[in-house]
Amino acid sequence: MNQAFVLGAGLGERLRPLTEQLPKPLIPVFHRPLITHAFDHLHAAGVRRLVVNTHHLPGEYDKAFPGHRYRDMPIAFRQESPVRLETAGGIANVRDLLHDEPFLVYNGDILTDLPLAPLIEEHQRSGNIVTLALRSHGPALHIAYDAAEQRITDIRNKLETGDEGTHLFTGIYACSPAIHEWLTPGKVESVIPIFLEMIRRGVKVGAVVLDEGQWWDLGSRTQYLAAHAALNGMHGPAIHPEAHVASDAILRRTNVIGPGANVEPGCWLEDCILWPHARVVTGARLTRCIVRSHITAAGTFEDVDF
Repeated sequence: MNQAFVLGAGLGERLRPLTEQLPKPLIPVFHRPLITHAFDHLHAAGVRRLVVNTHHLPGEYDKAFPGHRYRDMPIAFRQESPVRLETAGGIANVRDLLHDEPFLVYNGDILTDLPLAPLIEEHQRSGNIVTLALRSHGPALHIAYDAAEQRITDIRNKLETGDEGTHLFTGIYACSPAIHEWLTPGKVESVIPIFLEMIRRGVKVGAVVLDEGQWWDLGSRTQYLAAHAALNGMHGPAIHPEAHVASDAILRRTNVIGPGANVEPGCWLEDCILWPHARVVTGARLTRCIVRSHITAAGTFEDVDF
């Protein structure tokens, strides 16, 4: 499967004010845009062509990907305006860019290294219209899963099966071109009602359980901070070589400090994230704070985003 649709149109309301400066998929994770971790993951699985939908601050994607390329992969961007079309609407809106070929869908606000090969292999073997990647543990176990038949039977008991769910939906799934027959162009709609309607009509919604590796939904600041702490050193150095940190600054636990960021003398930081070119002034004491690019933080604060 050589192409993927990466969802980049999210508003990131739970991450404000971080997403006032950047779309959610472009917030820095270990000094580079979150979405590039998805791109690398997909590239390793054989994807060579990307489609990305945009909505909020679309010009930032042009800045992040000049020439609309990443590594050896061309990126086709599709702006959703004036309204955001949600997941199903977003897929319908890029049908022409997907050339009636199979594709992966990948939420742009997740960070994961789960193995994609079993998902692709099962989708190709089964002939499913759609095959979801699941996990048997996590924060939101809403998917009812029949392991014997590798299929979804309900989602949050919406079909009144009595099963509220046992598995987490990772936000990654494989689709055949036939999925477009279930979608309505221009309609604002999530994929969840589409999957439920397929199940109602007896169409198999396939799934594989992929419990290997790590998986994070970075849609909230809590998860954003937690992922950096848990994955420290796995995705790059915590302190970028081009960051400037005063010799007497005290850094406790995990602090991720981006290129061009400046931590002045006498500062005390614990579990903070500094975006590129952020500044923390002399004597500041910050705990679990996030400082955006070209923003100055001063004073004593906990759990505050600048």
